[in-house]
Amino acid sequence: MILLDGKELAGKIKLEIAKEVAAMIDNGERVPHLAAVLVGEDPASQTYVASKEKNSKEVGITSSIYRYPESISERELLEVVDFLNLDNEIDGFIVQLPLPKHIDEQKIIERINPIKDIDGFHPVNLGRMMLGLPSLLPATPLGIMTLLERYQVETAGKHCVVLGRSHIVGTPVSILLSRKASPGNCTVTLCHSFTRDIPKITREADILIVAMGRQHFVTADMVKKGAVVVDVGMHRISDESKKSGFRLTGDVDFDKVAGKCSYITPVPGGVGPMTIVSLLQNTLKASKLTHPQTP
Repeated sequence: MILLDGKELAGKIKLEIAKEVAAMIDNGERVPHLAAVLVGEDPASQTYVASKEKNSKEVGITSSIYRYPESISERELLEVVDFLNLDNEIDGFIVQLPLPKHIDEQKIIERINPIKDIDGFHPVNLGRMMLGLPSLLPATPLGIMTLLERYQVETAGKHCVVLGRSHIVGTPVSILLSRKASPGNCTVTLCHSFTRDIPKITREADILIVAMGRQHFVTADMVKKGAVVVDVGMHRISDESKKSGFRLTGDVDFDKVAGKCSYITPVPGGVGPMTIVSLLQNTLKASKLTHPQTP
């Protein structure tokens, strides 16, 4: 069994990004600038945005956080998005989800300029992805594809089963893995809450991507020997032995499943760090779209 170590790989990619940013500075080009819009006091969102800021600074990318109370109106938040769309100093930005219930998330996403949409959620970016055209890809699916590519996991002709059909992970990664590309060229089965006999389907998977949001949903009897397993889930479990009082676990029962796998991601340290580094890659890409260099 080989561990798909997202933390280690993300560290290597951050060094590559830092080198490219340093070269931009040496050439007299402007430093890419990433912004995050944070609404409310959700602890998970605050932690995630703080991690984006920390990682941005590590690679030399400028980072800004725009904080607003949970009471902000939808109209006011749309005005914030409009401001960031027009700000030439901002190359890419995210509006951290989830948003308060009185705000239509899709309306906010659709207001973002697609070339600044480093989360890759805008319909223009998702549509271009589906057509195989250059676009800013959703960060978690991009991170998964990068893991498979850098670890040289063979995907062509393999049967990939994706558990979960969200537009953030499941649906886009199913499209990316089925595209005529490398990694890609998989035969993909997409399962969801209405799928019958999921264990029968997962036992046929050469590659299993798990994004169900259900702790330890995948057990050892659901995995074929030699399968590649990518766990996107993240759950907090009380653990008094930890200083934080909790530990993190995924949608896969790692301890029991790992022995059957050829490759598997840990939680934490698998897909999570790759999501963050994918945002940095998208920011670098967005900076070239918003400020193309003259030859």
